[in-house]
Order: sequence, then C-alpha cells, then structure tokens
Amino acid sequence: MHVDHLMFAAGPEGLEVEAARMGEKLGTSFINGGIHPRFGTRNRILPLAGPRYVEIVEVLDHPAAEKAVFGQAVRARSEQGGGWLGWVVSVPDLTPFEERLGRKSAPGARHFPDGRYLEWHQLGVRGIMTDPQLPYFLQWDSSPELLPSALSGTISMRTIEISGSRKRVEEWLDEPIPGEVEGIEFNFSSPNGHPGISSVTFDVPGRGLVRI
Repeated sequence: MHVDHLMFAAGPEGLEVEAARMGEKLGTSFINGGIHPRFGTRNRILPLAGPRYVEIVEVLDHPAAEKAVFGQAVRARSEQGGGWLGWVVSVPDLTPFEERLGRKSAPGARHFPDGRYLEWHQLGVRGIMTDPQLPYFLQWDSSPELLPSALSGTISMRTIEISGSRKRVEEWLDEPIPGEVEGIEFNFSSPNGHPGISSVTFDVPGRGLVRI
C-alpha cells in the first residue's frame, strides 16, 4: 500500500490563508497546484519525502463543483469549518479494484499554473462523503516527471490518526494495515465527531514532530 497524498479542505478564510497557516506550522511554503476543471476545485500542494504530498483544496464558484462528487465533498467539509478531508492510495493498475468493488474508475485532471496537464483515474471518491475513514484509489496516467511526487520534499509523514475502524479500512483495501506502512504509523480510535482523519504528525527538519 502506497499512501500517495492526504487532502485538507480549506476553511472559511480560503485556500491562501489555510496554506499560509499550515505552511507556517511546518516551516515551509505550499506550491500553487492549479485547478481541477472536472471537479470545480483548486489546490496548493506540499511535496513530502516518501514520495507523497499534502494537498489543501478549496471549491470554486463553478458549475462543475455542483455536479462532481469531489467538489461536493470539499464544499461540505469547508462549510463545517475545514479540516482533513481524506487520504489517497495510489496503485499501478485499478483494474483489480474495479473488479473487486464492482464499479468503474473515473477520470481526473489538473491544470498546472504553467499550462501543463496532469491526468489520472480514481475509484471510491464518493466515500469521502459517505465514509471518510476510507481512502480512495488512484492510478496516475501522466508521465512520472509530471507527478507531484517528482518534487519529493524533506518533511516526512510519521503518524496518521483516524477516527474509525481499522478492520473496516482493511476490508476496503483488501489487505492488512501493519503497525507501520512506509514509515507511517496508523492509529485508529472509535469515531468521535467527524469520522476520518483526525490528525497527522510530521517530522520537520529543524523543528521535530509537528501535529496538525
């Protein structure tokens, strides 16, 4: 299992303020990631060691945001005040997951600010709204040099705390989650309030462990 990235929905003050706030805590700056034309959202990203990344996202005033599940999910979380939205597991081939779950993947894309175009397929995005403890699956379609992981950073993800059931997530993944995955510790607790990711701890050079 490869944890590709985590998603954080911007609060009422918007994407720029949220990115600056989290960047200050982590001693770094988020990169302008561009716009998701199919979802009606935009983001800022922070490449991490791993390689993986964190994405802060906000919904746009755009018709696509009303129709796309991802846009709806971002809007709903932002209206709750913002916070951790979900996590994503990348796989080399979505076909076995499509067969096991009995559904087809959907295309996704993002326009970089410089005009480049990043493409992928995703599966299970609706779970962000119905059961946000579950990750969705992603298969990158673009060449490796375009992927966010190509910009591997120095900050490491150490712990992901999830309000939910380890057993339920393992059933969804169709594999066990050991105590540590690629250097990341997964801790589960009984749902209390908003289900899904409750906090993430990062190892920041020069600052030590930072929990968000």
